[in-house]
Amino acid sequence: MAMKIGEFLISIGVLTEEEVEFVLGAQKAGDSRRFGEIAISLRFMEDSSINRYAEFISSHSDTASRL
Repeated sequence: MAMKIGEFLISIGVLTEEEVEFVLGAQKAGDSRRFGEIAISLRFMEDSSINRYAEFISSHSDTASRL
């Protein structure tokens, strides 16, 4: 199973657990934007972090598809 974006961003030191929980709370409260859109709008991170996550997911899905 792929690592969720919040877990990934914590693991690379971009976000704190508190920031991830804040974004998830916003989504639960009705914010329909994607995780990264909310985090960027709150200035918790830059959009380049989304690119890093996309590269991570892409590299790991390639490995999984070869098994």
